[in-house]
Order: sequence, then structure tokens, then C-alpha cells
Amino acid sequence: MNELISKRWSPRAFSPDATISDSDLHAVLEAGRWAPSHGNSQPARFLVGVRGTPTFDAIFEVLTRGNKTWALRASVLLIGCVITADDRGHIPNVEFGLGLAMENMALQAVDLGLISHMMGGFDREAAHTAFAMPEDVRPLVAMALGRPGSVTDLPEDLQAREQRERKRHPLSETVFTGTWGQSLLG
Repeated sequence: MNELISKRWSPRAFSPDATISDSDLHAVLEAGRWAPSHGNSQPARFLVGVRGTPTFDAIFEVLTRGNKTWALRASVLLIGCVITADDRGHIPNVEFGLGLAMENMALQAVDLGLISHMMGGFDREAAHTAFAMPEDVRPLVAMALGRPGSVTDLPEDLQAREQRERKRHPLSETVFTGTWGQSLLG
């Protein structure tokens, strides 16, 4: 397995003083652009706010209270959205396309020495309104990007979560053959 995959995780301890260069931000966004999608429909769209800009502040405002405790230290906040139709009509599987784009972006961030954290905790309706999104656009996920910071800057409950061992279900519990639950790996 590629080391970028095992090194990717979702930290919350961002450096409040770090910035992301325009070239690094462009590389992360370009990685999202090259993600596979249903019929090459490319439904992923992104609202990007760099810390210190009104867009960053507007994205921050739609985050849930828990995410606000740490996301303010990120260098960049973005919202991943999908368009649901194009000139061919309804686009199927748009969530799949955005998910692949977000993972490409997260892996590119790792390659650049950046950290990222995806968030479902935000008010989608408020984001839709705040950014005057067209009716056929759906905001689905937010992401914080930046550089590693100090775990001690986080609230105590998040400090413990930040430092716990990362675990994944074993393949024997997630990969089946024949019938559901029959492990491919024995």
C-alpha cells in the first residue's frame, strides 16, 4: 500500500500561524479536479476560503460548535459541493465523485506536508444561502487544511482523541466472498 494512504489521518491540531502557499493550495485543488467521476461528469465544486478572508469567515460561521473549537486555526477552510445536473441532464452518483475528489485532495495534502480534516458538521442550508448557491448545487462536506500545530491548543477532550491510536477494522470483517459475512481472507 502507498505510504500516503497510511499517513493520511484527520488531525484537529492546526498551527494558527501557518499559511499555505498559493502553489500548494493549487496542487491540492488540482488533485481534486483529477478525481474519477460517473461518466466523467466531474460534479465536484469547491468554495475556498483562506484564513483572514471573508470567505474563510463565512465558512467558519456555518460550522457546528464542536468544529469551531479547532477549525479556526486552519489555514484554509473549504466546502465541497456537487452540481446535480449538467447539459446532459441529471448526474448520477455525485456523492461518489465528490468523495473521490476530497480523498485525492487529502492525499495530495499529505504529500505536501499539510494536514486536512473533513467535516460533516456544518449547516448545509446556511452554506447554500450564505454563498448564493444555485438550486442544483448541494454542499456536502467541509475541509480544513493547514500545517500541524500543538495538541495542547485543543480542548482537553479533543487532545485525548488527537493522541489515541489509529485503528481500522481488519479486512476479515470488511471483505467478503460467496455470501455476506464469509471472509475472503479466511
